[in-house]
Amino acid sequence: MTTSRPHPHPHPQTPVGGAEQPVHPDHDRGLEFDVRTLVARRSALGLLSGAGLLALVGCSDGTSAATTVTASGASTTNAATDSATPGATASTTAVDAVVPEETAGPFPGDGSNGADVLDDSGIVRHDITSSFGTSTTTATGVPLTVHLTVLDSDAGYVAMEGVAVYAWHADAQGRYSMYSQGVEHENYLRGVQPTDASGTASFTTVFPGCYDGRWPHIHFEVYRSTKEATSDGRIVRTSQVALPRAASEAVYGDSATYPSSAANLARTSLTRDMVFGDDGGIHQLATVTGDAAAGYVAALTVAV
Repeated sequence: MTTSRPHPHPHPQTPVGGAEQPVHPDHDRGLEFDVRTLVARRSALGLLSGAGLLALVGCSDGTSAATTVTASGASTTNAATDSATPGATASTTAVDAVVPEETAGPFPGDGSNGADVLDDSGIVRHDITSSFGTSTTTATGVPLTVHLTVLDSDAGYVAMEGVAVYAWHADAQGRYSMYSQGVEHENYLRGVQPTDASGTASFTTVFPGCYDGRWPHIHFEVYRSTKEATSDGRIVRTSQVALPRAASEAVYGDSATYPSSAANLARTSLTRDMVFGDDGGIHQLATVTGDAAAGYVAALTVAV
């Protein structure tokens, strides 16, 4: 992969050390710039609509009846959250559910903090489970399909076809490819997808691990097009997806694959998380269906 490149809208910088451990409490925070981001977030939460803001259709919180787990570990959602499916149109309740800009964290891989994977051949892909280029290492974990549906808030929340979503997240051990010790030369669990006619970009991946100090999550950036995403274009929105507790607990029951996730999850909550904590992640919590044996599907509808 290439070295870092200038970024037109750089994320706040965090020095990257070769020995950085992803399970450190400050992992994925970059405390100084995350604090600045959260201050900006609280201001953004006062807005109800407008270009550049994200509206989500999602669950109310990670522990409410919106998501339940059966005895077999299957995760289901109630009717109030079933609208957050690929291709769904915005409901009247989604329009005023504003999600502010979030930090990309210190491991974006977009050239704003170290190496840049976005201009590498092969980054535009649906299946992000394996590395590409000089490595073909496959990340292990419970299968997860992610659907992000992008809507245009300036045009009555219609689906936006042809915009691009860059998604990335930690592996089952809480490590970020390209950055964390032991996977510096991997680029798995990162990829770009254009949205289809329903405004949906879909990714095949694995359920991310929970590392110390953070709630289970997926990062994403929205670009106006695939060309912009892969050529240092303008980022329309940077945010994070929260995953429900019920599904996370079911996944983390596999301690061989997710060795420290159950213990890390038990020490945190959505309301204590540094990113999701000020509102309990209510506007960023994905609708998740499936079970730990067959895999999960996570869906979130966003408006930009």
